[in-house]
Amino acid sequence: MVSLLGRSDGEALQVNSGDTAWILVSSALVFIMAPGVGYFYSGMARSKNAVSLVFLCMIAMAIVSIQWMIWGYSLALSDTSNNAFIGDLNYGLLLYVGDKPHVNAPTIPGDVYALFQCMFAALTPALALGGAAERIRILPAVLFCFVWTTIVYDPIAYWSWAPKGWMNVMGSLDYAGGTPVHIASGFGALAFSLVLGKRQGFGSEKFAPHNYLNIILGTSLLWFGWFGFNGGSAVASNGRAGLAATVTHIAACMGGLSWSFIAYFRHGKKFSSFHFCSGAISGLVAITPASGFVRPWSALVFGLISGIACHFAVDFKEKFGFDDALDVFAVHGVGGVVGNLLTGIFASKEVAALNGAIIKGGWMDRHWVQFGYQLAASCSGAGWSFVITGIILIIFNFIPGLHLRIHEEGEISGTDMAEMGEHGYKFATIEPLPVGRERTLSAENGGVPRGIVFANPPSSNKSTVTNTEGSEKPASMRGV
Repeated sequence: MVSLLGRSDGEALQVNSGDTAWILVSSALVFIMAPGVGYFYSGMARSKNAVSLVFLCMIAMAIVSIQWMIWGYSLALSDTSNNAFIGDLNYGLLLYVGDKPHVNAPTIPGDVYALFQCMFAALTPALALGGAAERIRILPAVLFCFVWTTIVYDPIAYWSWAPKGWMNVMGSLDYAGGTPVHIASGFGALAFSLVLGKRQGFGSEKFAPHNYLNIILGTSLLWFGWFGFNGGSAVASNGRAGLAATVTHIAACMGGLSWSFIAYFRHGKKFSSFHFCSGAISGLVAITPASGFVRPWSALVFGLISGIACHFAVDFKEKFGFDDALDVFAVHGVGGVVGNLLTGIFASKEVAALNGAIIKGGWMDRHWVQFGYQLAASCSGAGWSFVITGIILIIFNFIPGLHLRIHEEGEISGTDMAEMGEHGYKFATIEPLPVGRERTLSAENGGVPRGIVFANPPSSNKSTVTNTEGSEKPASMRGV
């Protein structure tokens, strides 16, 4: 233990160098999840929207980090506020933070804890934006991230983790963000999809992922970062952190397998990397609120149930007619609720005691009311996020210059060119055809009258398809 002076009055504060090093590493791991979300989303989308989705995730990280410094950390995690709903501004601009430990992390400097929690806040609105993929303007999306984090994420984080937050005082268990991160982003994405409306061609045309390698890469970065996301939430380098990382991995594996095998029998008995990756993410989401409370065998149940529940939740958007473009509600919203409720069943007071925490446990410890606490937290987080997100979006649409949906021509050409003037794939550009020569390329590109011009196509790609005019293009560009 290293003794540091963190206050002007000379009061000694005990800061553990090993704990501090682990949380700094965990912060970097969670940062990697931002481009991970971007690549995962870009692979699921059509190629004409790939760059803008990665960019949105990175710029969300930047804008929310500034918000966190200005007032987000203080509003979300103030340990000096007596309010049950929201924090005070005592730590605004990160003043009076320094190396003084936060009550939630007594063995690391306060500024390290603030950095770690910043990564959680920055990731959450990036997840929610997936519900509006392929039809959202970048400028209002950036401003939305600042406002949404302040009004939606910060209060829910305070309820869940602040010493006086009402969920925390009630006894709700949320180890690493089941409600503030996943339920909030999932139900926010649902509101996004309803307010912005459907993409052109939704329901009549198939929107297939354009790059499965991006999906695999994004999943790998997310899985890797989740070891810091959940393992770092112990805010110490100890056995509980190790167990949290272990159950995280097990749940991801089981989630990927359960989703894959269900899809195998439902979709022509073929395995899909996309299905496995989606299932793995669902397992990671579900285990998040429970990762510091459950034993390894319980993680098998979390992965199994979340993989099944989230797989079938994907069908909701077709049954109920809402266009959640990247299945954020199905995976994060439903997965977060599943994880919260299962925490009320499988939470163990013996696991929590690994680092001295005292809880009453869940049903496994005959603490029956815990399930009710988890249900209350889930409903409150979901309701707050859905309603307030909808209100924010409606207000934005009434402010000149801040309407969120891209214009029709921009949606046809893709947000990469319309909003950024950049191509994700430099050997292809999209140009209008001369009047009288329009033709539909394919169902996957929204059936738009567009021409494809290839500049130096890869010589290794020998497979081609012929369009209705007799010209050829690489088969890999179907749906561009």
